[in-house]
Amino acid sequence: MILVAYWSLLFCLLLSLFAGAAAAYQAWQGKGEGLVVLEYAHHAVAAVLTVASAILFAAFVGKDFSFKYVAEYSNSVLPLFYSVTAFWAGQEGSLLFWAWTVALMGSVFPLTKNYRELAGQTRVMYWLFFFLVQGFFMLALTNWNNPFIEFSPAPADGRGLNPLLQNPGMIFHPPLLFLGYGGFTIPACLALAAWLTGERRSWLDMGRNWAILSWIFLTAGIVLGAWWSYMELGWGGYWAWDPVENASLIPWLSATAFLHTALIEERRGALRRTNVVLVTVTLVLCYFATYLVRSGVVQSLHAFGAGGIGGPLLAFIASGLIMTALVVAIGRGEMGRELSGLYSRPGFLVLTAWLLLAIGGVILMGTMWPVISSLWSSQPIGLDAHFYNRVTLPLFLGIAALLLVCPWLQWREGLRDRRGLGIAVGVFVAAIVALALGGMTKPLAMAGTGLAAACLAGVVLVVALDASVRRRRSSLGAWGVHFGLGLVVLGVAVSGPYQFSREAVLQPGDSMDMGGYTMIYEGFEERSSEAMILVEAKVRVEQGGELVGMLRPQRRLYQSFDQPFAEVSTVFSLGTEVYATLLGVTQQGAASLKFSLHPLVNWIWIGGTLMCLAGFLALRSRSGRPDDAPTQREQM
Repeated sequence: MILVAYWSLLFCLLLSLFAGAAAAYQAWQGKGEGLVVLEYAHHAVAAVLTVASAILFAAFVGKDFSFKYVAEYSNSVLPLFYSVTAFWAGQEGSLLFWAWTVALMGSVFPLTKNYRELAGQTRVMYWLFFFLVQGFFMLALTNWNNPFIEFSPAPADGRGLNPLLQNPGMIFHPPLLFLGYGGFTIPACLALAAWLTGERRSWLDMGRNWAILSWIFLTAGIVLGAWWSYMELGWGGYWAWDPVENASLIPWLSATAFLHTALIEERRGALRRTNVVLVTVTLVLCYFATYLVRSGVVQSLHAFGAGGIGGPLLAFIASGLIMTALVVAIGRGEMGRELSGLYSRPGFLVLTAWLLLAIGGVILMGTMWPVISSLWSSQPIGLDAHFYNRVTLPLFLGIAALLLVCPWLQWREGLRDRRGLGIAVGVFVAAIVALALGGMTKPLAMAGTGLAAACLAGVVLVVALDASVRRRRSSLGAWGVHFGLGLVVLGVAVSGPYQFSREAVLQPGDSMDMGGYTMIYEGFEERSSEAMILVEAKVRVEQGGELVGMLRPQRRLYQSFDQPFAEVSTVFSLGTEVYATLLGVTQQGAASLKFSLHPLVNWIWIGGTLMCLAGFLALRSRSGRPDDAPTQREQM
């Protein structure tokens, strides 16, 4: 079966190259008669790639350790659920999963009405760009990251899945990221094709749902990754500005900037060329994120490491940027109208986009600083979390401030609702005063909390006061996303600066007071199974003499892994969450424990989930649907 799978990848590579060459020839000749051939060629690639992926899934389920990849990421005692999801645990399988999702999405788009209404020449150009992307995937999978290498003779057992990945967050986090990365292939290729041919129909209308859906997947993947970091690594945080964390955040910032400028084009007909550049750069940044994770150019806790693909990826990224610049320069797309003044909703949307891109640029430079500084220093300098917090957090607060004002501006110029803005500003001032009286002293935390409260109040006011927003599902979705963002800002503003941690060595029956809570250590229990040996501490948490909950942090030693791993335990709360990590136990029963208090941290996950769910409301069942047209009030 290994040979069948590998020859399937080779077939996909050759067919992608053939179809790409056919698309290039038709584009050169100005023809569009061979579209059926291009479409069937891609459907064939998607079908054969599905077969290859199914073979790898079956190898994991059947514990077939003759597959080198299966032996490296699975073993005989790994639960079935984790055996299946080990498909994307390593570099080769994750790249195959990404390629597979791109192929499946590429098969769905030709079935839509939007695709059928495109001019023939635009469809040919779309397939040319699409096959370039798909061809690179196939080239990588058949050369540098082949998941179908045989072990002969096959080992009796595999190494097993990294224990850090045996967590529900990591089951869904990687595939959601890859769905987000892959989804941007559709609108990016569509934008380049439409701009190059001067397509009469708006590519933005046709690619809108794909862009929003990809953004939703990417957002969900990032939120789940932060939750995994919080629950699995045992350090009590959710964002360390690790290069891999930054890698996914950079294209998210670019995609979010694009969604804001796209709204300006939809409503005012401006920034048409800008949107082509932004959506294409977003796709390129997805590949740059992959370069950071897979090239070994920067060190990270959960990077895949160098695998020979770094150089080809860098060449592909450079080629994508050059091609985008050429298409934008020579394309026949229609230039947009002039923007309104700065003191208008389009003006504030542009400011928001610029701030998002500025944050992305800072994070990109900071992540690559060890590489950049190596040009003049023999000891490259890495930047820690303090740098990112000092530089990016004020910029994020600037975005929240824009969100406070933007809903109350007209699309042309000036304010449209002084009362609404006055109430929102009043909420901000009242929140700052209340926080100061309550003892909060950290400026960024106060500003973030006040802005979050004002933004939340503003969203509620917009929905309550504007009947046109309530009538349109897409508008409700957009404001729902902003409401979720306000909750995230609230959680970040408070949980980070006011997190409090203490470590203690406790004997059974000992207690420790911390932030109004009493932690009572009751002892530990040791258990074992085929997969692991674990030690679990039992801690009773009380507040004011009343039981709040039980903490059961664990220390696990997995088969085939010499290093012990922590499994944290929490007492859930929408206020202050209690968090415990077991650092070790002695034979006499004493336990070394780390306790943390995290105020409002769960609002980050709640807000992130709401952002994703509300995003689905912003999807349109049909492009250009009448109820999605801007109302007269919105055009003011």
